[in-house]
Amino acid sequence: MKLLMVEDNTSVSEMMGMFFQKEKWDVDFAYDGNEAMDKFKSDPDSWDMITLDLNLPGKDGMQVAKEIREISKTVPIIMLTARDSESDQVLGLELGADDYVTKPFSPITLIARIKAIHRRADLNSGHTDADGNGDVDVNQSQFDVTTDNFKLSSKTREAFLNGKEIQGLTPKEFDLLKTLAKKPRQVFSREQLLELVWDYEYYGDERTVDAHIKKLRQKIEKVGPQVIQTVWGVGYKFDDSEAGR
Repeated sequence: MKLLMVEDNTSVSEMMGMFFQKEKWDVDFAYDGNEAMDKFKSDPDSWDMITLDLNLPGKDGMQVAKEIREISKTVPIIMLTARDSESDQVLGLELGADDYVTKPFSPITLIARIKAIHRRADLNSGHTDADGNGDVDVNQSQFDVTTDNFKLSSKTREAFLNGKEIQGLTPKEFDLLKTLAKKPRQVFSREQLLELVWDYEYYGDERTVDAHIKKLRQKIEKVGPQVIQTVWGVGYKFDDSEAGR
């Protein structure tokens, strides 16, 4: 794995560097927002993971996350935030971060989060047709989730609604959509989705589900009607029964 750690605290960077070395990961460090963007832009497709502190000199972490997402929709980003920065955590997730870890954190916890996201991450970009409108001819047999109006392929990490690709899905958004779509009209609580999608103990923080659902809905609405529905007081469900009308 090639990882970029953006952290202005050199003690934290040096400590994590020892843990990364034990994992045999190829890690580079940036100590402010401008340096982070310079390193990322030097070869955007080479990075497998980014850990991003929000409190940075130069460009802050929010601006860095936004600029990274303008270049790559899929490279996983884990934010490092203060415990009392709830609004920053939610905003960071809405900007496209896949996860956050609160400071002070255990190195083992961060390593576990990185591994969990990396297992699910696929950095292949989506395909569009010559007109760029997302209508793609695909082999029906490649899909492992299909309904009347929706198709999803875990192999290619692509999802289609009414024949149009839902583009720009982050790894977590894709996994969340797949989990819901595999069981249409079944209601999942936020706690269930944390367990099924995030693949580790999440300490009961359900805001991350809501933030990811919000971004996922925005991307779905670009190609068709909304298929992720809120069941008030319970959670969310996938229902595309009205999507073909």
